[in-house]
Amino acid sequence: MISSIYYNTKTKYHLDPSHCNVEEFILNKNYLTLKQTESKLLDNLESKRILHVQCHFGLDTLSLACLVVKEVIGIDLSNIATEKASQLAERIHLNHIVEFICCYIYEIGNHLKINNENDLFDIIFISYGTAKCFPDLNKWGQIIESYLKPYGSFIIVVSHPIIRNFDDKYEHLLLNIQKGTYTDLNVLTQQKSIRWNHGLTDIMIMMALIEHHLKVDVLKEFNTIPFNCFHNLCQITDDEEYQFKEFKEKLPLAYAIKTIKTNDISRN
Repeated sequence: MISSIYYNTKTKYHLDPSHCNVEEFILNKNYLTLKQTESKLLDNLESKRILHVQCHFGLDTLSLACLVVKEVIGIDLSNIATEKASQLAERIHLNHIVEFICCYIYEIGNHLKINNENDLFDIIFISYGTAKCFPDLNKWGQIIESYLKPYGSFIIVVSHPIIRNFDDKYEHLLLNIQKGTYTDLNVLTQQKSIRWNHGLTDIMIMMALIEHHLKVDVLKEFNTIPFNCFHNLCQITDDEEYQFKEFKEKLPLAYAIKTIKTNDISRN
């Protein structure tokens, strides 16, 4: 799979101290990597069981574990990333409440079994750079519905699909050959990845937020993004938020959706 090779290659660059301060995270208990947007949606986490989809090498997953949750399980399609995440969990003594699984989201049923209601999750969370990995939104919605407790929350915070309208090579299915990485656009690496550029309507309806008993509780758009992942972005705040130089606040760059599972229907 092209995307797993892509993320395996990128992981070693993302772990570079100049891009991601892993050591500070290990040494400083107050240093959490969750951004302000998702932190506001991820409130009241005490004693919650959380599934973090596309967790990469686990800093956000471990940040969640630091917030007095009951258990966090992170899944990612990169075996290098999940191996590093497991090592970090052991190093900061959180491996008793954190587990990392390497699998593609559509194969999660082979790795994470739901035997009874105690196996369900209070929260399913995904963030930046994830929705593009999922070709079948309806199947993705079915998985969310199957793994979420009644009245549990699904939270997604990702880059806005309108950004791709400014790409001359925009297609719904995009074979992307990316130079550099979102942590450093000038890194001398080039890798292929497959991305599905889903519109916001696709996420809201096809994906099931409506069709799979997930009631929208919060829907927000943001005119900043917390990564310098395009060449023509400029930093506008001290907490590393960025905008396009030519559009400033006129263009939405990210969106957040929080949904509540409205009832407990039979799982397939």
